[in-house]
Formats: sequence, structure tokens, C-alpha cells
Amino acid sequence: MSHALQTPAADSVNAALDRVFSATKYDWEASSDPFRFLRELLYNLATLLEGLRESHPAVYVVVLGLLTGLLLAILFHLGYLVWRALKPRVLPERDRSAAAPDWRDAAWHVNEAARLATLGRYAEALAHRFTALILELDARQALKFHPSKTPAEYTAEARLDERDRGALNELVAALYRHLFGGAPCSAQDLDSFDRRAAALATCDATS
Repeated sequence: MSHALQTPAADSVNAALDRVFSATKYDWEASSDPFRFLRELLYNLATLLEGLRESHPAVYVVVLGLLTGLLLAILFHLGYLVWRALKPRVLPERDRSAAAPDWRDAAWHVNEAARLATLGRYAEALAHRFTALILELDARQALKFHPSKTPAEYTAEARLDERDRGALNELVAALYRHLFGGAPCSAQDLDSFDRRAAALATCDATS
């Protein structure tokens, strides 16, 4: 067999190599280095400092001192930020007198009801008159005042006899009707409410 038959043609070899190395596994790409720029920057800086040390020793010392100070400042600032982030926060103790709600007494609510009545704001006056009644009943230990309670809750917990509990229920119904139900509230309505509340405020709590 002749040599020409044993040796493949150059074009065939090249075509075969092209097919082999065109496969995906032979795609050679330069690996990305996220720190390459930083390394090059440090290398260039070191080269610059080395040249400066040989040509201008005094300037080299000054520049090296400035760079050292800058590095220490950066490290100090970083440590300060970490300390601020990890430092436990202790909330200052609030002044109890400032934090405590400024509740008004019954007399204040009675006067406020009267002031609102002179302005024709009878429904709002009704609410203050009811609050005054609840505070007066609280003073007689017939119930316990709390601003989060609803008027209906007071009727459920009030320690009153059957007659007085019924009177309180009627006042609560009137309050809901005028203040929340949208029913008109006149000066006569407020006057009737005030008289019934004043009568109920003198009742005694039951055991």
C-alpha cells in the first residue's frame, strides 16, 4: 500500500480538527477574575512607590505615611460602623408623668359638656356627660373606668341594682342613638340626659 493512501489529505485533517474543537467542551474562555483590577492597582501602586523610594526617598516617606494614615482611618471608620450596628440599643426610660394618659375628672367633663352645649354641639356634649357619669360611678366603685371600654361594656359590669342598671341601659341607648346612630340631639335631649345622669350618679354600688 502506497504512502499516499495511508496519509489522509491535509484538508481532511483540518476539517476533522475543526469539527472536534468546535464542540462546546472545547470553548476556551479566559476566566473572569473579579479581583484582577484590584491586584493590578496594587501592583502599579507598589511599582510607583518603589520608583519613588529610589528617586525621592523623602517624598516616599511622606507618601507612605499618608497612605498608612488613610488606611488606619478607613479601618477605624469600618470598626465604628460595625460597633454601631452591633451595639444593643437601650431605650431611655420615659418620664412616667409624661407617658401616663392625662385623664380628666368628672367635673371637667361636666364643664366641657356645658361648653359644647353653648356652641350647639349637643351630641358631643352628650358624650362628655356620659364620661362624667362613668367617672362618678367609678368613684362609687360601681364599675371600673377605662378609656378602651365601650358604653355597653359598662352596663354589663356595673354593680347596680335592677332599677339603676335599667337607667344606665337607657342612657347608653340614648348615647348610641344620638352619637353613633345619627339621630338629631337637641338641647332638650341633652337636658334630659343630664338630669337622669345626675340622678344615677348618686346611686350606691351593690356587692
